[in-house]
Amino acid sequence: MNITKIKEKTGQTIFTVAAIICVIAVAAIFIFMLIKSIPAFNKIGLFDFIFGDNWSPDRLDKYENATLSGSYGILKMIVGTLAATVGALLIGGTLGYFTAVFIAFYCPKKLKKIFSSMVNLLAGIPSVVYGFFGIVFLLPLLANFAPNNGSGLLATSLILGIMIMPTVVSLSKTSLEAVPRCYYEGATALGSTHSQAVFGTVTKAAKSGVTASLVLGIGRALGETMAVVMVAGNSVAYPDSLFNSFRVLTANIVMEMGYAGEVQQGALVATGVILLVFVLIVNLVFGFISKKAIKGAVEGKVLFSKIFKRNEKTKKTTFWTKCKDKIAGFKYKIKMANIGAGMAISAGVFAGTILLLVIGFIFVKGAPHLFTNPHLLFGKYKFDSEQITILPSIITTLMTVGLSLLISVPIGICTAVFLNEYAKKNNFFIKIIRGAIDLLNGVPSIVYGLFGMITFVALIGGTSSILAGTLTISIMLLPTIVRSTEESLKSVQDSLREGSLALGAGKMRTIFKIVLPSALPGIMSAIIWSMGRVIAESAPFIYTMGSVISATPTGYLDSNATLAVALYRLSGEGWYVNEAYATAVVLIILVLGLNLLAELIAGKLNKKLQGDK
Repeated sequence: MNITKIKEKTGQTIFTVAAIICVIAVAAIFIFMLIKSIPAFNKIGLFDFIFGDNWSPDRLDKYENATLSGSYGILKMIVGTLAATVGALLIGGTLGYFTAVFIAFYCPKKLKKIFSSMVNLLAGIPSVVYGFFGIVFLLPLLANFAPNNGSGLLATSLILGIMIMPTVVSLSKTSLEAVPRCYYEGATALGSTHSQAVFGTVTKAAKSGVTASLVLGIGRALGETMAVVMVAGNSVAYPDSLFNSFRVLTANIVMEMGYAGEVQQGALVATGVILLVFVLIVNLVFGFISKKAIKGAVEGKVLFSKIFKRNEKTKKTTFWTKCKDKIAGFKYKIKMANIGAGMAISAGVFAGTILLLVIGFIFVKGAPHLFTNPHLLFGKYKFDSEQITILPSIITTLMTVGLSLLISVPIGICTAVFLNEYAKKNNFFIKIIRGAIDLLNGVPSIVYGLFGMITFVALIGGTSSILAGTLTISIMLLPTIVRSTEESLKSVQDSLREGSLALGAGKMRTIFKIVLPSALPGIMSAIIWSMGRVIAESAPFIYTMGSVISATPTGYLDSNATLAVALYRLSGEGWYVNEAYATAVVLIILVLGLNLLAELIAGKLNKKLQGDK
């Protein structure tokens, strides 16, 4: 009996410690970033740093100097970041919303699963591949009518818009499909056509969820790094036209951290702090809107009377009521619902075209080089050789995947078990843990890179290493694993737990013998998606793991470039374009293959658990 109690207490303690690690990770990121940036804020001046529009750093500037030779104002980059985000939202938000409507209400049932998988594939394509596609396809296309090489706000908005579109589609589709069927049936019973019911009733009922998806898209656009670096042009200037070169906050960090002096490095870390503030604001807005959407759905605040009937308490016709009536009449005359249906179908076709274009273009250009140049995949690295091989990068990537999963998967699963099996609702400590996980999920990848550089790199001898990069990416993986595992645990029926406990099994035995095996499909999917994310990421590794393709690593203390970083370097130099195409093909095959494997395993295990053969 005492042994059983000891086991139960030990297990609960382990789960609790895992959850606390998530809180410590968030606190460490904010604390270390602030500690590193406060001297820069003091030396430059907070107001001058944020509202100064002259960025011309001097790498010889030090904190002990009486005056600074360089200037450190980031206003132009703040404006550039906001402009790119707005542009991405206009493109990706609009396309994402109408694509979600198409999949939910206009897509044939036989094609619905295909389109949903297609959106997941778009989400799985690494950002560095999108950036490479922008360099080799989009910029030359825009250069035909642009005054420069095509880089600037338009190219950045297009690439970012395509990147955030899957996020908007997934959440918006979920919100639209969560609207009770009776809303649609009631609208059609009152004489509405299919399109009028969809756009006049269902989409209005789901507006909180759609808005939340747009806010999440904003967070993704704010934190994107590599794709923007590759297409924005990166001159420190205001984005006062569609084709003027400009720079965003994330790009500024990537481009200058490698050779930054003392004050300059502090200013770049301070830039990361400003990014964290933006992300915190976005998370707070997203949380508020999401809670509002859930509350409205639970309490039934979205009612037919709100959509179809006027307020019976006020019989007076106000000015705003007249305006609304005129707008409604105008929409009816131009058949706005039919226009919306046309836009939804067009958006669905466009999403499919984009996927085929990105993957098809890179495969057509890159696949032949894999066959004609086998040295690229299997050759031995030679210093100063003109023959490029990505074999060391492939091995580095696999080493990173293996160790990062060993670190993050146990912590993530234990945290999810604690939150779902032990946590009490409305507990303040639980709210802190959930808030920490949400913050970890929203932190831009380049900020993780900064944190890894000023902590793990400093702890491991002061030089870049695979170990430092792996520790950094392990923290990034925690939110994905925790959320996916927790959702899987929630899907396990309570009757299974109750039956196990009724038969005399303890809580710990029930968790390991009943709950976790039942939740295995979601856990396996989370692990595979995490593998894909490690392979796809590049920004966290540049200044923690290294960015130069070198000899095959012999251990985790060696420095090397992952596949994604290798693609960034090969495409950036312009001398190895063919090798870059081939590397992009390998990267796409690995990431998309893992995404498809995750869906396949989840489907197979779900069927098995449900008793289907």
